[in-house]
This record gives sequence, structure tokens and C-alpha cells, in this order.
Amino acid sequence: RNSDFHSISSRLADSMQTAFYEGEGFCRIYYEKNKKFQYKEFSNRFELDGLEFEEPSLDFFSFNNPYGACRRCEGYGSVIGIDPDLVIPDKNLSVFEGAVAPWKGDKMGQWKDRMIMASIKFDFPVHRQYYLLTDEEKELLWTGNEHFDGLNTFFKEVEQNAYKIQYRVMLSRYRGKTICPECRGSRLRSETNFVKIDNKTITDIVLMSVDQALDFFNKIKLNKYDAQVAKRIILEITNRLQVLSDVGLTYLSLNRRSNTLSGGESQRINLATSLGSSLVGSIYILDEPSIGLHPRDTERLIEVLKKLRDIGNTVIVVEHDETIMRAADHIIDIGPAAGTHGGEVVFEGSFNEMINSSDSLTAQYLTKKLSIPIPSFRRNWKEYVEVRSAEENNLKNIDVKIPLNVMTLITGVSGSGKTTLIKGILYPAMKKILGGHSDATGKHAGIFGDYKQISDVEMIDQNPIGRSSRSNPVTYIKAFDDIRTLYSSQKLAKMRNYKPGYFSFNVEGGRCEQCQGEGVIKVEMQFMADIYLKCEHCEGSRYKAETKDVKFNGKDISELLIMTVADALEFFRSVKQGSLEKRILAKLQVLDDVGLSYVQLGQSSNTLSGGEAQRIKLAYYLSKGANAEKLLFIFDEPTTGLHFHDINKLFTALSALIKMGHSVIIIEHNMDLIKCADWVIDLGPDGGSGGGEVVFEGTPEDLVKKKKSYTAQYLDL
Repeated sequence: RNSDFHSISSRLADSMQTAFYEGEGFCRIYYEKNKKFQYKEFSNRFELDGLEFEEPSLDFFSFNNPYGACRRCEGYGSVIGIDPDLVIPDKNLSVFEGAVAPWKGDKMGQWKDRMIMASIKFDFPVHRQYYLLTDEEKELLWTGNEHFDGLNTFFKEVEQNAYKIQYRVMLSRYRGKTICPECRGSRLRSETNFVKIDNKTITDIVLMSVDQALDFFNKIKLNKYDAQVAKRIILEITNRLQVLSDVGLTYLSLNRRSNTLSGGESQRINLATSLGSSLVGSIYILDEPSIGLHPRDTERLIEVLKKLRDIGNTVIVVEHDETIMRAADHIIDIGPAAGTHGGEVVFEGSFNEMINSSDSLTAQYLTKKLSIPIPSFRRNWKEYVEVRSAEENNLKNIDVKIPLNVMTLITGVSGSGKTTLIKGILYPAMKKILGGHSDATGKHAGIFGDYKQISDVEMIDQNPIGRSSRSNPVTYIKAFDDIRTLYSSQKLAKMRNYKPGYFSFNVEGGRCEQCQGEGVIKVEMQFMADIYLKCEHCEGSRYKAETKDVKFNGKDISELLIMTVADALEFFRSVKQGSLEKRILAKLQVLDDVGLSYVQLGQSSNTLSGGEAQRIKLAYYLSKGANAEKLLFIFDEPTTGLHFHDINKLFTALSALIKMGHSVIIIEHNMDLIKCADWVIDLGPDGGSGGGEVVFEGTPEDLVKKKKSYTAQYLDL
């Protein structure tokens, strides 16, 4: 009120500071004007239009930090809820025909009856197949209206009665991982969407693919001040995105979970990390970096490896891919065969020198002296499974017919939508239709065709067959049971009353108790990685001395377990063939048939590669032989880690599955296996947003005529 402002300016400033502090960033200043009191409000709070915003920080935009993670799903992007695909597994049925699985039986069926009786009041098409319903009609089935209670109300009532065992069992049948309704899978709290850069929120950006994000940051529009502040940051972002693009990962979304990446994708991301660091004078060792890459993308990978070499690094690549071999400066060929028949340097020199080598099996395939023959005929098919209106990720509302009782290969460049179609839609949808459980199914209208001809669907992927050192190839294919029975039937074992369980290293009895059948002693180190030392008591054999007294044809059980599959086959063929020996031989033979002749019988499963684990799973099903159940097998790149010579064996093994009456679907980039297919479905034409279309469906002979297909350009018939 004092007109002499200068005399009180310091007191006024102090009062305003106090007001801001006490008002937590807000103060109101009253002043007199024309003998009336007026006021002005001042605020340094982060608010606008009545909304108070969180002040941005690094943690605010991180789903790994509680401050930035979505409150509902805690940064996971999914929650345990009612899975719509389990509630309505068969989308070919109408509500009247029983599409809603839990609305069955005398009591629960009353919910369906009430809905059908009331449907005439709001014109709901109860006789129309579920997949043909509009989005509004599907939503109404869940939410209900004044005439009937929907599925949401139904499950709320079930949850209220969860103290009864039958209701808990019912809930467990229909629960599954569903996308978080609050963050829609972005994993970030909703308040982060109030912050925008060039009209894009962080959610918009993390849902982009690498190529889309790279394009956005290259063309980003900022004012002069923001551009100056962000100059260095944007340079770092574009450099790192460019490296991901260079290694063929343009199709991956920035929000992609690492546990959903294939082995090849993970390896190329690690490679991109090294490239981004610009190290020189280092040795890079890559184990089959071409895994999961289409031949077109392999050429881009070679350019990246050459860049590493040119800036002063040494690059060592373990590889079977012909294109990478041709680009190598120096080749070392190990062989001549696998297991005990290998381990020698067959050739060392340049590629041109190698193809003239008569000792190298690799050279004979490269010069076409040996080759994988094209089948003399393609199997015909009548029955099929059809996926309609697939729209998940980059799939563009496609319909795909997948033949049964033949070998179907799903091809296309990296990121064209192969995995989304087969592993993201077909597999979980079929699993749920056939009464099983699986992860959330990708967006599609439904599964049609002759799927009732299939008893079950099996995903033969590259996940480990066991994470324990106690699991091994012969335990997985059930051959170890027969081996233990064989040793317990020996004369000395009978005299000592040793049962088959005595020869197991998993239970007390004949195993070494010092290491409990592990063969190694674990020494825990507090601040370093644990150390594993060979057990001094059993010398790594896993068994007691008295157990090893029992021998079969001069070999105790520990000596048998360190044999390779090829050596074991030779060993059992040299003895008198009883029923047990024949069973063991038959089971070991399938391991050899899938190209695992070099693997030791007792080799720990946690030392096997993804490709080896996948082929052991294949061997397990081959060992079961033909039966009444007709299965649909899905393989994800079974040629991973295979030499040309072994791909021929793999094709024979896959053909054996079809002869048993099963159906085989293979996601693959290997041209030698593609040319052997009965039917090829090629997706593309490109990866990411440029893919998701059906480029071709038919035989390999017709595929090579398709100029639009990148696969056709590399297929040689």
C-alpha cells in the first residue's frame, strides 16, 4: 500500500519469497488501485488449465524406475486378467452356438439364455459368427446394458464367489496376461504423455520401429534454443539408431522386450553396442551372426563387419553361411567330419584357394560337387488351416491358408511379419482352440478350415531343453531309462541287487555323494563368479567306484555317457542285439538323424546351443513313432548352426514327421531348405512398415518367377 516502492523493495521481495515458500510455489499479491483492492496471482508450479503436472526428470521417463513406471502394471506392460481368447476360443461360433466358453452348463448357461432372450430388445445378432460381429457388438457382449449383464459383470460375480473352489478353478481357466488397460502396453505412467517434442510423446516414439524413429529424429523440428540444447543428444540418438539399422534390425520397435528377441537379434544388438562405442584394436568373436537374417540382410551385415575391420579391429566369425564365407579375407575349415571324426584343420587360406581343396566337405558343397537334392515330387494337399484378417504389428489384414500334412515354409526378409503370423497369432490361437493355454493372441478375425484334424500344436523353438546340468540329451529322449535298465540287468548288478534307479546321478544310491552326482564341486566366491572344480572323489564321472564296477561290453555307465552319439551307435551295433539294445539304438539313431552325431550322451543341456536344443526336441518326437494323434509342428529356423551336410539330414528327419501323419510349418531363411518345401508362403515385400503382406503362396518352382519377392532373387533351383 505504500506508494514509495523503493523504500520497501527489499522487504517486499522478502515477503514475496516467504509467500512463495509457504504457498508451495503459489502466492497472491493484493494492491490498491482507484481506492479498490485488486490482486494478481503468481505461480511457479508446473500446472496449466487446472491440471498440475509432474516436473520432468530422467526417472520420470523410465519404466524401470518406480517414479516413471505405470502405476497399474508397475512397468511390465501387462497384467493378469481375463484373457478374451480363452473366454471366446472359437471365433467361428455364434453366441447362440456357444462361442462364450464359460456360459455353458445348467447354471452358467443361464447367463447365455438371459442374453439371447433379451437380444431382440436391442437387435443383437446372436446367430452371427463372433468374428463377423462389429467392434461395438463385441464390446457390448462384455459390458452389457440395461437388458442383460455382460461378461465383465459375470466375471465380477465369479470373483466374489472365489472362496468356493469351483469358482477359483473357473477363474484360473480364463486368466492370462493381458495388455495393461491404463498404459496400453507402453509401461510408462500416463502423465508422461503430457510432455511432447515435435508433437510426439515418448509413448509415440517407443512404439516406433527403428527405421521410423531414425526418420523422425533426422527430420525433427525444434526452435533455435531447443535445437542448440539437443544438438549433441540427437546426434547420439541418430548414431545409435543408424547402427541398429546397419545390422538389419530396422523392423524392431524401440519398446520390444529383450526376452522376445531371437538369438540372432540379441547378438546383433550386442554387435550394435560395440559399433556404437567405436573401439579400435579389439578382437570381435561372433558366433553365427547371420542367424535370423534373410540373405538380403546378410549383405548389410557383411558391410558392418567390414567397417569393424577397416577401423583397426580383428573380426573372427564362426559361420556356415556361404555369403559370409565368400566375403572373408581368411578361412579356417575344421573337420573333416563332426565329433571324434573332426577336430583337424582341413584347410586354411582364402576363399578362392578353399574351393580347390579336395579334403574340405564345405568346399565340395560350395562348388556344387555335393548338394542338397531338390525333392523329386511336391506333396499335394487338400486340408488346411486358415488365419483370417491378421492385423497384429505390421500385418496388413491378411488371410493366409496353411496346408496340413505337408512341409510349409514361411519366408520373407527380416521383420516382414513371419514370427507375428505364426508364433504371435496361429500358435496361441490354435493352442487355445484345442483346449490348451498360451500367451495373448495377436489381432485376427479367427481360425478357419480343418483345424479339427489336429490333436495338438507343438512349438519347437530354440529355448533350452533344461537349465540344469543334470538334464542331458539321453534323458530328454527317454533313452537313459533304458540304459539304466540295461546296466541293472548285468550279472554283477543283480548279485548286488542294484535297481535301475541306482544308476541315476539324480538320486541317492550309485551317485557320488561328495558332488551329489554333479561331477563338479561348486566353490562360492563372495565378490566374484562362482568357481566349479572337478570332483576329486569321482574324478568328474558322477558315480561311486562300486557303481562303475558294473560294466556292459567293457564300459561302465560313466564311460558310456561321455561317448558321442556316433560312438555310442557304433558301440551298441557291435554287441548282441536284445530288445533293450534295439530300443536304445533306435532312440540314439534319431539324434544322429537330426545332425547331432557329435553331441555327448551325457552332455549337460545348459551347454547346448539353441539350435541343438531345438533338434533334440525334434528327435524326441521322432523317437515316439507314429500314433493316432496328429500334431501340427512349428519350427523356428531349425537350420541354425547346421552345415550344408547336416541340413540334408534335417530335411530327411522333417519328412519322417510328415510320413507319420503330422504337419510341419517352418519359419526359415535358409535357401537349401526352402527349395525342398512342398509349399511356400512368402511375406513382405520388405520389413517393418514395408512388410506384412502376402507376396506369394505356392511351390518353390513358381516362387522363382515372382519378381517382387526378395526370397525369389536368392532361390536357386
